[in-house]
Amino acid sequence: VPPAVKFPYIKMGRSISGFRLNRTGGKFGPFDNQLFLGDYSLSLVMRATTEKVNGVWQGACYPFREGLATGIMNVEFSPRGQLIAGGFTTSSQWPVRGTEPFALQRIDWNGVVPFEIREINIRKYGFRLTFTEPVDPQVAARPDVYHITTYTHVYHEGYGSPEVDKTTPVIKSVTVAPDGRSARLIVDGLVEGHVHELKLPGVRSARGDALIHPTAYYTL
Repeated sequence: VPPAVKFPYIKMGRSISGFRLNRTGGKFGPFDNQLFLGDYSLSLVMRATTEKVNGVWQGACYPFREGLATGIMNVEFSPRGQLIAGGFTTSSQWPVRGTEPFALQRIDWNGVVPFEIREINIRKYGFRLTFTEPVDPQVAARPDVYHITTYTHVYHEGYGSPEVDKTTPVIKSVTVAPDGRSARLIVDGLVEGHVHELKLPGVRSARGDALIHPTAYYTL
C-alpha cells in the first residue's frame, strides 16, 4: 500500500515523529480535522490533510511552525485546544536544529485567522485549493501566480533521496469561487504516484496579504 502523504525530504521533514488529529472544534484556528506532526531533526511542526479517492487514501502536507527549541518527539492537543510539542536531543550524532537538550512548548492560537492554504483536494480537472481567508479574485485567477512541479523519490534503505522523474504540469486556467475562499485549477500533466509541489508566491488575500506559507505538497 503506497503512503497516503509523502513528505519531501528536508523541504518538509527529516525524522517525522508523533502526530495528532486536531479535534479541538475550532479552538486551534481554521485547521479542524487535520493532522499535526512533529519532526525530530528539523525541530518543527507540520500539518497534513487526507482524502479517499477511488478507494485510495492520499493527501497533502503543509509547513506550519519552525524554530522549536529541541528535537520534537511528540505533539498533543490540550483540552483548551493548545498544541503541546515536546522532545529532547540524544547523545548520538543525529543532527537537530533546536539547541536545547529538552523542552516542552505550547503553541496557542491568538484568535487571528492566518492567511494560509487550508487544504488541497484532487479533482478530475486538477486541483481545488481552499484558503483560510478570501483571496484577491483578480490576482488568484491568473494561472501565472501558481507553479506546479512533480517528482518522486528513490525508495531505499539510506536516508533521503534525490528528487527524480521531474515533470512540469501546465496550469491551463484558474476559476475563483464567488466567496473567494477557493480556486479551481485546471491542470494538464498530473502524474500518478508523484509528489506535486505547488508554489503560490503571488497569491494575495482580499486585504493584500501574502500567504504565510506559499508552498504545499500533494501526493497523487
